[in-house]
Amino acid sequence: MFKKLRADINAAKRNDPAARSKFEIWLTYSGVHALSWHRWAHFLYKIKLRLLARMTSQFAKFITGIEIHPAAKIAGGVFIDHGAGVVIGETAEIEEGVVIYQGATLGGTGKQTGKRHPTVKRGAVISAGAKVLGGFTVGEYAKIGAGAVVLKEVPPYATVVGVPGNVVRVNGEKVQNLEQEKRDPIHEEICNLREKLFNLEQELEKLKNKD
Repeated sequence: MFKKLRADINAAKRNDPAARSKFEIWLTYSGVHALSWHRWAHFLYKIKLRLLARMTSQFAKFITGIEIHPAAKIAGGVFIDHGAGVVIGETAEIEEGVVIYQGATLGGTGKQTGKRHPTVKRGAVISAGAKVLGGFTVGEYAKIGAGAVVLKEVPPYATVVGVPGNVVRVNGEKVQNLEQEKRDPIHEEICNLREKLFNLEQELEKLKNKD
């Protein structure tokens, strides 16, 4: 547990340019505090003290503003920056080096059982307000843009933006034309209907001429 605490503090020092010392991080960073409480709650959960584990996680939520289910699996060296409003669900798994910003959610999409929360691989970044919903994997060093709603697998080194989230870059190379995402499907359908109506009118005119 103390080894993971050191890793969490080192991650905060590495990722936050405002951090002046490890001692300051240990005293004042709510993300580090939330992860420390989670380690204890997770231990209680594993030894079947489920109610006490949930009470611990709720207490941690009250003092940090970060809600982490005690069953979630979180490696050492994760950094939750600011952290207010972060929610991490029961079957979520987070690997070393992941950075999570305020308001992010690693949640489910319904009442299904089993693996229903995301697995976030090493080095991924979940930006402010992003919602990653479902039992899929966010690949290594992927970046989820602020406010994105991600409902499907994210490949390694990909950048995802939008609602719903779409992969726009992989390894820094553009893979989609954002202008395509701005098209209006209702307008396109109206245009298609107009074209069909025009063709029908042409056919009707030909039939009238034959008569």
